[in-house]
Amino acid sequence: MNYVSPRGGQRGTEVSLTFIGARLSDAVEILSYKKGFEFKEIKADPKNANICTAIVKITPDCDLGEHTFQVRTKSGVSDYKTFWVGQFPEVAEKEPNSEFETPQPIELNQTVTGVVQNEDVDHFVVTAKKGQRISAEIEGVRLATTVFDPYIAILDEKRFELKAEDDLPLLRNDSAVSVIAPADGKYTILVRDSSYGGNGASFYRLHVGTYPRPTAVYPAGGLLGAKQKVTFKGNTVENLVQEFQLPDKPNAEFELFASDAGGSAPSGNVYRLFPHDNSFEQEPNNEFKLASAAVLPNAFNGIIETEGDIDFFKFQGKKDQTLEIECYARRVRSPLDPVMVLYNDKFQGLASNDDARGPDSYFRYKFPADGDYYLSITDHLARGGADFVYRIEMLPVTASLELGIPRNARYSQERQRIVVARGNRFAVVISATRGNFGGEIVLDSQNFPKGVTMVAEPMAANLTTMPVVFEAAADAPVEGKLIEFKGRHADPNQKIEGVFTNRADLVRVRNNDLLWMKDVAQIPIVVVDELPFTLNIVEPKAPLTRNGSMQLKVVATRKEGFDEPITLQFPFRPPGVGAASNVTIPKGQNEVFYPLNANANAEMKKWKVFVLGSANVGGTSWVSSQLAPLEITDSFVDLELARTAVEQGKETEIICKVSMKNPFDGDAKIKLVGLPPKVTTEDISFNKESKELIFKVKTDPTSPEGRHKSLFCQVEIPMNGETVVHTTGSTELRIDKPLPPKKDEPPKPAEPVVKKEEPKTEAPPKRLTRLEQLRLEAQKRLESGTK
Repeated sequence: MNYVSPRGGQRGTEVSLTFIGARLSDAVEILSYKKGFEFKEIKADPKNANICTAIVKITPDCDLGEHTFQVRTKSGVSDYKTFWVGQFPEVAEKEPNSEFETPQPIELNQTVTGVVQNEDVDHFVVTAKKGQRISAEIEGVRLATTVFDPYIAILDEKRFELKAEDDLPLLRNDSAVSVIAPADGKYTILVRDSSYGGNGASFYRLHVGTYPRPTAVYPAGGLLGAKQKVTFKGNTVENLVQEFQLPDKPNAEFELFASDAGGSAPSGNVYRLFPHDNSFEQEPNNEFKLASAAVLPNAFNGIIETEGDIDFFKFQGKKDQTLEIECYARRVRSPLDPVMVLYNDKFQGLASNDDARGPDSYFRYKFPADGDYYLSITDHLARGGADFVYRIEMLPVTASLELGIPRNARYSQERQRIVVARGNRFAVVISATRGNFGGEIVLDSQNFPKGVTMVAEPMAANLTTMPVVFEAAADAPVEGKLIEFKGRHADPNQKIEGVFTNRADLVRVRNNDLLWMKDVAQIPIVVVDELPFTLNIVEPKAPLTRNGSMQLKVVATRKEGFDEPITLQFPFRPPGVGAASNVTIPKGQNEVFYPLNANANAEMKKWKVFVLGSANVGGTSWVSSQLAPLEITDSFVDLELARTAVEQGKETEIICKVSMKNPFDGDAKIKLVGLPPKVTTEDISFNKESKELIFKVKTDPTSPEGRHKSLFCQVEIPMNGETVVHTTGSTELRIDKPLPPKKDEPPKPAEPVVKKEEPKTEAPPKRLTRLEQLRLEAQKRLESGTK
């Protein structure tokens, strides 16, 4: 799915949605990550298989702001994309409105849906009374259709700019402005791209009304489950105080919406949910002796209200207590770029940080003694303002766990969901990010769709990924749902849990910098129609050894009439194991061998692996094999090969000393690999009793001279009807030109004819060591008068 059109709708209304992407003609369901939507009349477009439509009823109590949808079809599930819910009736932009003199009239408390073309400037005019608030907030880059950086302004009848904004920290690259009308009259809202760009995909939703649009909320966090009074600040809001009931469970997306007699803000202010209460700064507190008293474990809250302002807090630290000291400013959409410094009671600096959390500050500190400590905070550029809000949270080091699926394609959501066909399997590699703990991790298979089961072994303590296979029964209903996919420490007493999270890269700029993204904490698991092929690994009967290789046999079972090529991948590779990036079962064939290899440090144990296959079944469809065993063992034998030298056209020997590491039954074979051209030898058979082996090496008069260092041995050991292959040993073969004859050597006299004697049986010549060979060669050169 590329995007949803329209990009938003008013709550309490019905909207006709068009989903635009690829292969959406068999759509059966729209999955929403939040409540507040009822979908009906999901239909394919009869003229375009890449489009489907649906009618959505947005409930009156649906949350304002960003929502996330995915389309489930009979054959898969789409990427997830966003949809925005507003509170006002919607009106479409109408051209011509590009000139100040010809604006489009609209009413207050309406949402304008429009598009900015290249160098386009849109004008909208409202009528307001003196003292009436006029607020305008735009959703531009947040709609995630293109790189669109909106600029908005409010102008009076004389074209005087009352307020303008490009990038508001609260809204990142989007903007909001708010003014109090100085007189009765008409006021124009101007919309354009900040650099006068734009294109046919630069859509926007402009909310114009009398609502409050605060840029900050203070404090920016509160106690879970408590009632909390907060003060909204910024723009035309002057210390608007409201009380909210906070949820009793953590929620990273929780927001507070400011409201008064003029209405509700179109989007919320980010709000931290914390397991402890708050401590507040008391001005003046801009030096040590005036530091505001604070109590741990409360969060410290304050505002850097003026340029050059610095806030100090004084608190009690305990000996040997280690705390994570973390400032939340930019992450709660404050303009503040915080710098924190920790001091002891002698005002000596102990620790500091500027940007460990992006623009926000963080450090971990172990207190050396009981006593008073001070913490200061200021802006990196000594700025300040009424909305420069911050909060500092200090908590003991705690364990955390987050699950994910490693990216299969750059900037893509490809296979970031579970799609398993009836009577078949699908597999993924699950990643785990452990924070402040170690140990095995197990996955929770609760709440899966009916007929879906999971096969997974615990993730080893030294690994960050694990293979997981999902299976669907042949009669599993073709349905799906979004679930919280959880993992936990294998020891239940540790009480460490985490959930799957995913991030969609929605808008990227320049060198692929991420401009707008959407994080979710659920994963779709869906069952689709039956596919015409399955995959199975023929489980190897022999191990893969260190420094060894294996041909893993994979068999496809095809339905009659299906003969498409099937491309295989080997996504999970145990430590030290390598594999080809992919192999293909050719059209009409049913099996292939997948080459694997293991290096000298491959981790030795019995692993579980799978292959993943894709084929064209009206589009790319994916199937996995079972989770099959793969044993990694040590190599069976080590060989120590002596170096040797030989003249062109002569023979030599390479002596191998055998060290048996893993005895085996029967005879095995060793090949000498890497010989230079026109040099030959024969393979050698050996068994577990062998101690020394000799390769008889023959050279040719034209064999290349020089030092040949790439010789090694390949060992082939029969086992359980298969062959274990690994390499071992290395050596050097030096090939020399024959020595020239001695200078001025007189001809040898004819030897007298003597009576032939019967040959005597002599002992075989002694094999020379490499050192003895070198000495003998030096002696011959000396005798021949050569160097």
